[in-house]
Amino acid sequence: MSRHLAPTADNALASQLELAFEDNRLAAQLYGDFDQNLALIEQRLKVAAAPRGNHVLLKGAAGAVDQARRVLESLYASLEEGRAIEISDVDGVIRMIETEDSQLTLPTLERKGKVRMAQIATRKSTIVARTPAQDAYMRAMDRAELVFGVGPAGTGKTYLAVAHAASLLERGDINRIILSRPAVEAGERLGFLPGDMKEKVDPYLRPLYDALYDMMMSVNVERCITSGIIEVAPLAFMRGRTLANAVVILDEAQNTTSMQMKMFLTRLGENSKMIVTGDPTQVDLPRGEKSGLVEAVSLLDGIEGVHVSRFGDKDVVRHALVGRIVRAYEADTTRKAQEKLAEGVAR
Repeated sequence: MSRHLAPTADNALASQLELAFEDNRLAAQLYGDFDQNLALIEQRLKVAAAPRGNHVLLKGAAGAVDQARRVLESLYASLEEGRAIEISDVDGVIRMIETEDSQLTLPTLERKGKVRMAQIATRKSTIVARTPAQDAYMRAMDRAELVFGVGPAGTGKTYLAVAHAASLLERGDINRIILSRPAVEAGERLGFLPGDMKEKVDPYLRPLYDALYDMMMSVNVERCITSGIIEVAPLAFMRGRTLANAVVILDEAQNTTSMQMKMFLTRLGENSKMIVTGDPTQVDLPRGEKSGLVEAVSLLDGIEGVHVSRFGDKDVVRHALVGRIVRAYEADTTRKAQEKLAEGVAR
């Protein structure tokens, strides 16, 4: 891939950059259907991206043009490695590069290269980090025995945890996957639901099943569940067990009590990993009951072998509206806290 830089004379802050991609077929995939990938880059980075065959001419502020170059080169490298790219991948690379640049404290003359994001590969699919927080989370799951994923809905906490577990199972690094949730949802109790215990519990665990079927062939998932290699169970079933050679995932952990969380964490056995996910802003416990997730993160953050990954509204990878909804609720919570503090001071 060759580049030709053509600075503009009328604006010292603006520049033009022409990129040439060697493979015309891959270049077409890079641009996306009806050039939708280029359109997203234009919208997000405030540049103009004009495709001409296997060439793309970028125009805009020098920093934005350089960011667009790195986005396109990173995506093209993925295509060269045989991975298809979707509009969500474009969004992910843009986020990574914007964050990388915002964290730089010193200017550099060195030309920045392609972004290499963390990946989780199973036989069915390959998951690539779409935000810096996801990247850190995925790398932490490789290194730490106990990982907390804490943040709002839609950030990929549970999905990535299940993907990581599935990849370890396929590689033979573990013998079992155990998926668990506290059976507390929006004030409801299991006793009010019809059916036997499995029928009562399955609706609470459906997001975990969905992630499994995305990562593994359905026949393999069903075989593993039948044989007990993959076990899906409510948190109450964990008491008294020692879980060895397994990845154990606790989802919706904000709805555990302190005692439940302690019970769960002390199940960790040899050659096992635990991944605990939850959103402390969506606690459905009875009023006055402290969340075991909040307490555990406070007590264990910084302990060797423990990693806490924190996600924010900028890490939401569902519909863009979800991120705006999360921000609106967070702003309202902040406002109410400030009003409460002001009332206390006034008294």
